[in-house]
Amino acid sequence: MTEVAGAVTDAQWPAVRPEVVAEVVAGLSARLQKRLDGAAAKLAERPVERTGEEWRIAVDEETVLVLHAPGGVVADQADVRCGCLLAPACVHRAAAVTVCPLADDEPPADGDAATTEVPPSGRTDLTDRAGRPVHPAPSAPVEPAALADPAEELTAAERAAAGHLHRVGAAVLAAGVGGAGAVLQAELLRAAHQARLAGLYRPAAAAVAVVTRIRAARSGEPDHRLADLVAGLRELLGLSTALALAAAPEAVAPEPSVAELRGVARQSYAPAGGLRLYGLFAEPVLTATHAGVLTWAVDAGGGLHTMAEVMPHTDATAAAPQAVGAGNRAVRLGDAMLSHREFTRAGLAVQGATRSAAGRLGAGASVRAVRAAGAAWTAEPLARLWGEPPAAQVARALTAGALPAEARPAGSELLFLDVTLLGAVPCGPGGEPRLLAECDGAVVALRAAHDHPGLAYRGNLALLATAPGLRLRVIGRLERSARPELRLLAVGVPPGDEPAPHDEPVPHDEPVPRDEPVPRDGSVPRDGSVPREQPALALPADRAARVNLGLERLQTADLTLPPAGPVGPPVPGVPAAGAPTGGEAPATPVHLLARRVAQAVTGGRAALALGSRAVDGDRARLRSAGLATGAALLDGLLASAVDQQRDVFGRVIADDHGAFASAWLAAAWYEEELASALCVTAWSGLPETAPREAAPDR
Repeated sequence: MTEVAGAVTDAQWPAVRPEVVAEVVAGLSARLQKRLDGAAAKLAERPVERTGEEWRIAVDEETVLVLHAPGGVVADQADVRCGCLLAPACVHRAAAVTVCPLADDEPPADGDAATTEVPPSGRTDLTDRAGRPVHPAPSAPVEPAALADPAEELTAAERAAAGHLHRVGAAVLAAGVGGAGAVLQAELLRAAHQARLAGLYRPAAAAVAVVTRIRAARSGEPDHRLADLVAGLRELLGLSTALALAAAPEAVAPEPSVAELRGVARQSYAPAGGLRLYGLFAEPVLTATHAGVLTWAVDAGGGLHTMAEVMPHTDATAAAPQAVGAGNRAVRLGDAMLSHREFTRAGLAVQGATRSAAGRLGAGASVRAVRAAGAAWTAEPLARLWGEPPAAQVARALTAGALPAEARPAGSELLFLDVTLLGAVPCGPGGEPRLLAECDGAVVALRAAHDHPGLAYRGNLALLATAPGLRLRVIGRLERSARPELRLLAVGVPPGDEPAPHDEPVPHDEPVPRDEPVPRDGSVPRDGSVPREQPALALPADRAARVNLGLERLQTADLTLPPAGPVGPPVPGVPAAGAPTGGEAPATPVHLLARRVAQAVTGGRAALALGSRAVDGDRARLRSAGLATGAALLDGLLASAVDQQRDVFGRVIADDHGAFASAWLAAAWYEEELASALCVTAWSGLPETAPREAAPDR
């Protein structure tokens, strides 16, 4: 990126409101709509020049495209101007809004306008909170009272909006990622805008999230995850289906309620009075449009709270440094003069606090806060977080993950565990090393919370992998899998292990006293202490025996390692180093159904119909594993993909894809419930057997 005469060239495209995309694309003729995808691909390769609040793109030698984006967001279609003769109904304007990332659909909440609500996710699917996170436009947190809408009957406008959303969502599913071009994306955004105007905020946010993930898949963005796109379509079609059932004349009271299906437009804050807060940990937030930090705190009663410093970014290369740097920004709470990173090891005394149902603290003018002492992870009230059995924590996280974002208890997706590292072993067909740990007799795979190289997660896990036998107290998010997996967020010293503060390590060119032993990692403690028999964390005193893995980098001097040699006897169930562990298929073949569900999303209805003859073995394996319902759902999915009427000339007669969407939704929900049941079984330590089938009633 360079600066020329006050302008910045090669600047990232500004964000655009979803309804602007729908309006601009709708203004194209049918002939130009067919050229839109190609025009967008060409325009994306053109250099972008930014001057103040205007982005300029030279389409050719005579035509210049101008995007006026106050605050980095194009909020009106009049802000997209083109100099060609066909403007404003030209393909250049539509291509520009297609290339631009979608703006966050949720405006900043009152009393906290300095930040934007972004799901606390290590992923960029704010998706998901449990991974969570990240990204994505989830429903905003809201007080339970706000959901108690007495109007349980849908209005005519709501029924029409829900029906339109379902039809367009089914068309997107039938087209697949490859067929869901700019025109179909714009139609889904138009349906989302109509739903939002009708008061269906939660389905509208789900539709915008689907478009965001489809764009990431089509452009090959590194943070694209097919599982997130499948989950987004499942939520969109599930919500629209539930609303249609609620609108039926013979419908009984739906579960969840109509008010919960609607969602809310903005989060609300309720008075929380005085709070004594203890810092817990902080994590970077990194999405396609936002970057910052999310800090977690615990009150005197053990309740979890969050404070965020998340801002839009206009340069993808600077997003990760922005997220890491946000940890050094001051906490926006009263007059507290400490950074987010400092607060994770300190405390706050707050008066006049306000809090959302999801645990986020408001930063209104009436809030007062002063710095106070923090607490160790091994002391109350923080220590009680680790008192819950791991299996109960997993059940709580899975239960909360099935709820809408506004109804999830604060911190319900977090796991608090005491583990012992076992070392890294190759896993999967590619033999990728994975760090394993033991927790209450179960072997848990520890993964980075975010894979971006600009964050410290991966480097810290690589260093921890060199210390088998190290005991840790950890905080992470559950990764739903048939084997226990956890995405690490923070680590600390477990009870009984005193931290060994140290100064900077002695440089390698400085002579070492003969009577001072040299640890295996090459670092030399200045106190001349003898290395321990087991590895341990030896953090500086200012770290308070804990490390925020996404914001702070561990050094080799932070680990006290024993002399080279075996740390202890092998743990049952853990293969020796060099032995692949992930090549075999799981005992319960849920993946056979899951891959067909995902295939429908990537290739669409046509791709699934072409492969319908190659699934006889899959059906047989599902039935032999006791999953007769799964086999029946697979049969129904494939049959609905093939079942298309043709005219007398053999041409396919277009339909609304309603039957195919219903069959896919049933299979997707069944796979979701079965995967959750397998995850609970894996963490409970029970033998891996086929669990009782979950009824696909959604």
